[in-house]
Formats: sequence, structure tokens, C-alpha cells
Amino acid sequence: MKKYLALLLVAFLGFFPAVLRAEQIKIAIMQDNTNEAQKYAPLADYLKAKGIVVSFVGTPSYPAAAKMFAAGEVDAMFSGSGVAGVMILKDLAVPVVRPLGKDGFSTYWAVIIAPKGSPKFTGSADYFEMRKVIFCSLASSGEFFYHAVPNIRKLNATLLKAGSHGAAIETLARGLADIAIVKNRVWDKMKDAHPELALVGEDTGENPDGTLIVSKKADPRLVSKVTAALLAVKEKVSPEANEVCEKLNIKGFIKTTPADFKHTLELLKKAGVDKSFNFAY
Repeated sequence: MKKYLALLLVAFLGFFPAVLRAEQIKIAIMQDNTNEAQKYAPLADYLKAKGIVVSFVGTPSYPAAAKMFAAGEVDAMFSGSGVAGVMILKDLAVPVVRPLGKDGFSTYWAVIIAPKGSPKFTGSADYFEMRKVIFCSLASSGEFFYHAVPNIRKLNATLLKAGSHGAAIETLARGLADIAIVKNRVWDKMKDAHPELALVGEDTGENPDGTLIVSKKADPRLVSKVTAALLAVKEKVSPEANEVCEKLNIKGFIKTTPADFKHTLELLKKAGVDKSFNFAY
């Protein structure tokens, strides 16, 4: 009887190898972004084929996500450079890969947009005096860039928060703001539709885009496995890999290290960002 049970167990293990050997990675996503899980669904399918099961864990805010990283409740998160930079500053996470767009770009920088005919940005905080400035929260090409301008805290300016870089540009176009600080990639796609607006200034450094950061508490072996799997996407050796590239509009993923965040981290320090995502002036 024991011999029969042993043979039955062996047969069971052989029949369900992927399920029984699969490892799990918990990826944090913003609860208010209902499309994010759908966006990364092809990636989850790809990793599942590699023996890695993805579970998406909702978080109400980035500070809450930081607490989840610290508690070991999540293993990773795709994020913009500003949030990733703060996670690095907090010593909670490290970057491993970022997507390489089909356009060949994997970085971006802040641009300053204003109505056509406006004076060029001088680099001085006075430029924003008594102006309505709109940008995205916790963005290197938005809130963080604005706060990094020397002496900006002394100004009397009205700050508006946008849900996206595109929304910031549209708000400016409707005359509800005087200046928008947004991603250059977004402006490049929208500028032809808004000839009444113009680029009046820009950042001088680049920030990694859409980086996967992993918790320092995550299993190193799992991190290595996930990293290797994502770097292999560009080879397109499977239908799942092809689907990832098509749905995410990328060529694949490229290796990313803290060194790639040199400009971002300098920007955060100039902005006075503390480990609570606040501006420590």
C-alpha cells in the first residue's frame, strides 16, 4: 500500500510540475489605478510560463507602499523615477530592470510648458512668482523638479496637482494654469495638437522610466530569477514574450542599477525630499 501511494505521489508531481514548483512574487499596484493589473497581465502570463506566479497587491498610496516594502508584504513594484528614487533613499528597494520602448527610449526628463510667446524659463524661482503651476505629484518631471528649483519655497505661487502629465497639458491648454511641468515624452506626443503652447525650459538630466524596483527583503534567488526572465523578453522566444512586447509597446527590458538614478537622486536631494515623501525645508 505504501509503495502504491509513493508511486501515486510521483505521478501527481509529474502531472502538475509547474503548479507545485512555481515561486510567487507579490507586486504592489496603486488601488486607484484599475488598469494597472490589466496592463501587466501579459507580463504575469509570461512569468507564469517561467514558473513564477505574480500576485498583485493593492496599495492606497506610495507612502503606504513603502511601509509594505519595509514589512516584507510586497516584493516589487513598477514605478516612475521619483517614487523609485525615494524607495532607494529609504534603503527599502533596489532597481533591477526597466522597459526599453519601441521608440528606443528608456529615460525621460522634465519640460516646462507655457502659452506660446511666454518668456523662456530662467532657472530662477522668480519665474513662477504669482503663477498657477500644474504638475503630477511625486514625479521627477513634475512636483520634484519644481521643488528642486533654488529658493522655490519662498515664492507665492499656486500649485495644482494633475492626475497625469497629459491632464496637466490639457489643463494648461484650457487656460486653467499658467505653467505645466511634465514628461518630455508626453509633451512630444501632444505638442502637435496644441500649437498654442510652447516649450520654455527643460531639465538637464535624465531619469529611468517605469523601473521595476524590488524589496531588499525579497528572496535574492527569486529576484535573480525574475530579473533573468525579464531580460530575456527581448529575445521573443515564446508567444508570451511576444505578447509582453506588443501589449506594453516595448522592445524588452534592460538592466537597471542605482547608478542609473544618479540625476534623479540629486534632484530629490535638491528638492529636500525626506524619507516620508515630504519636502523637508
